[in-house]
Order: sequence, then structure tokens, then C-alpha cells
Amino acid sequence: MKPTLRIALYLLVSIVAAVQAGTDRTSEVLAKPVAILSFKIDPATSKFVAHAHRGGLVWFKGQDHYLSVRQFSGETSLDLNVLNPASLSMTIEANSLHETGAGFTPPQKSTIDKEVNEISLETAKYPTITFRSTGVTGGPANGVFAIEIAGDITMHGVTRHITIPATVTVNGDALNAKGEFELKRSDFGVKATSAFHGWVRVKDKLTFDFDINARR
Repeated sequence: MKPTLRIALYLLVSIVAAVQAGTDRTSEVLAKPVAILSFKIDPATSKFVAHAHRGGLVWFKGQDHYLSVRQFSGETSLDLNVLNPASLSMTIEANSLHETGAGFTPPQKSTIDKEVNEISLETAKYPTITFRSTGVTGGPANGVFAIEIAGDITMHGVTRHITIPATVTVNGDALNAKGEFELKRSDFGVKATSAFHGWVRVKDKLTFDFDINARR
């Protein structure tokens, strides 16, 4: 075989091998596609409630406070193949918390809202409550993601690191996250009115329940 023909044949074989190798790598990538999806929270169809357990034995006939968050926004992203990278950010308008407890009359609810805004959360000074995730752990379980979201929450001008357990389902363009977590008022300097005329008299522990819907 002439040298020129031998070189040409060698180059042809090399090109075919390179193309084949590239095809194999492409198939491998396609077998595990990166599917990072971003979702925006829909507050109109979501629920976020702060449960403040009553303080005292007979305060308001033993009624707890259920403060529903009416205005909040946020975004989340995740890869359907691997849990990380994943992220969650949320902003709550602090003055949008509204008493929804069935044991209170409308005038009582208005007074409670006023005390929460002016005394407990001081919303004129601290208008927002924010959460920014720093890491997500967990994995699929029974058709959903059972995860723990670690992050920093800032409330009443104080930032604390917390972990929020949640179950997440993704169905097409829709995402749902449900869970519950607890905070202590004292960790954030949040006051509870204790005077005789005060309506917001609660224990230190606050429980937050959420059922959040988001769409791509």
C-alpha cells in the first residue's frame, strides 16, 4: 500500500472512531438528561399559616391564634434526576398576616392584626420575612421527594439558620410542597403582648404549616 493511501486510510479510521466515541458519549448524556426546572410560587392557590399556641390557662377561652399569610412570593428550582442543585427563595410581606381563628369575632381579629403588626412583628420597621435556601437533602420516596431544606430565615431583623422538612411532588408544569416547621419567638425578638388588654398572648413556640403550589 502506498504511503499516501495508508495515511488517508488511517485518518479515515481515526475520524470514524472519534465520531463513534462522540456518539457513545452523547447517548450516555441523553440517558441521564439534566432537567433543571424553575417554578414560581402561586400565592392565590397556596396556604401558609403561623400557629401561635395560646398563653395562659383561660386566655380567650383557650383559643390559639392562626395567622394566615396573605401576601408572599418566591421561586424554586430543582433537577428531576438529582436533588442538588436545588434552591428555594421566599419573601413574605410581614403586614399581611391575618388572624383566621374561628373563635374570634371580626372586631377581635382586627385588634389582633393591629397588635401583631405594631407590637409583635413591628412591620413598619421590619416589612418583610425572607427565606433563602443553602442546601437540600433527601430523595424520592413513594412517588414524591422527601426532602429537608436548610437555609437562612430573616424575621424581625434577625437571621437564623433553620431546616424545613417537606414533601414535594412535580406533575408537568406544577409543583406542590407541603410541610411543617417550628420556630421560637425569642430567637427573633418577637414580642407577645401580656398586658390585660393585650390580645396576642402566646407561648414561645410557633408552628408554621404550608401547602404551596408553584408553576413553571
